[in-house]
Amino acid sequence: MNVADSERVSSALEHLGYNYTPVIEEADVVVLNTCVVRQSAEEKAYGRLTTLWPTKRARPEMVINLMGCLVGIRDNPKLHKRFPYVDVFSAPSDPGPLVEYLIEHHGHAVDTAETVRRYAVMDGDLVLPEPAVGKQVIGWIPVVYGCSHACTYCIIPYRRGIEHSRPPEEILKEARALAAQGIKEVTLLGQIVDRYSLDNPTYPTLARLMNQISEIDGIERIRFLTSHPNWMNDELLDCVAENPKVMPHIEIPNQAGDDTVIENMKRGYTADQYRRLVQKIRARIPGVSIATDIIVGFPGETDQQFRNTYDLLAELKLDSVHLARYSARAGTVSERTMVDDVSEDEKWERFRAIEKLQEGIFAEIHAAYLNKEVTVLFEEKMKNRWKGRTPNNKLVFVDGDESLLGQVRQVHIYWTGPWSMIGKLA
Repeated sequence: MNVADSERVSSALEHLGYNYTPVIEEADVVVLNTCVVRQSAEEKAYGRLTTLWPTKRARPEMVINLMGCLVGIRDNPKLHKRFPYVDVFSAPSDPGPLVEYLIEHHGHAVDTAETVRRYAVMDGDLVLPEPAVGKQVIGWIPVVYGCSHACTYCIIPYRRGIEHSRPPEEILKEARALAAQGIKEVTLLGQIVDRYSLDNPTYPTLARLMNQISEIDGIERIRFLTSHPNWMNDELLDCVAENPKVMPHIEIPNQAGDDTVIENMKRGYTADQYRRLVQKIRARIPGVSIATDIIVGFPGETDQQFRNTYDLLAELKLDSVHLARYSARAGTVSERTMVDDVSEDEKWERFRAIEKLQEGIFAEIHAAYLNKEVTVLFEEKMKNRWKGRTPNNKLVFVDGDESLLGQVRQVHIYWTGPWSMIGKLA
């Protein structure tokens, strides 16, 4: 989501006449787009803001814009007081305050200002920022902003607001614009992306929206994230199974494998319901890959409750696990009503236990691809290798000087490891 937001801000700035620079000391405008889903991310944002102060002091005309979840949807006087050298504070996914500030203080032409204001309200117009032109084949399209589910540990509803879906015509317009600029694959984004249109029955379901996007010339692959077990329905599974442009990869977090912990997280399902959902997905979509999120060390999590999570992962053998240690986020239900009573040492021990388990599982899954051919969309060159992904999101590298950017090619896999595979063009 932050990548998508940042691209839109960059595009708006370019329409105001700014050019990209990789050197902060040369910049007239610096936008720090922040995430606070974990304490470590918030601390990183504070650290980056602090390092900007000497540059701002040396060049007071430089505009600093703090954007994203650190700012949130409500005015934060404490943040203003702590960082008085920040010129503009912007809520998540809202480039409007920065655009208005620059228009007001830098005297841009009226017609230019009105054009950029359209970008700020996100009406579907999108021109890729200059650094991405001709170099990017993957695009991200937010379809649901905010979240109304309010898991007890989650800060997102407080920082991004209640859930609201974007109008389908804007999304389709954006997908067409991206396709016209060389984007081959789009990922539809939402905190709970499956809930697209539930706040507005006149909008199509997520499945129907993806079917409409698949009709756009140039779009070859469609993905969506993140899902929630409670809203993964048959229509959506049928869409993935039957539409060749919708990739067979599903991100569906369970967060824990113990019923008491899941209930304390206010997730709304049981470990067995999650197990049966995984079985259902695999039966309906052959070759599908499934990713999950896991939080270890949630308040009150006992050794046995952690073992239940570990055992469920060992049983299901999922394709990817985004792993995190619990960190209390100020204002959330868990921070206000629960005691963070699992020590940091114990959190790290549990983290590493699952990490080791999953490394073995990933290696086993990837080993099944050895000496086989897979279809890969190549995204970028990293050092002397081209990087791409299979339809089910397996990371593949290929050596070669020939440009493979944006190409979909068959690759013969000759090496596999837990995190990626290496092959040669078939």
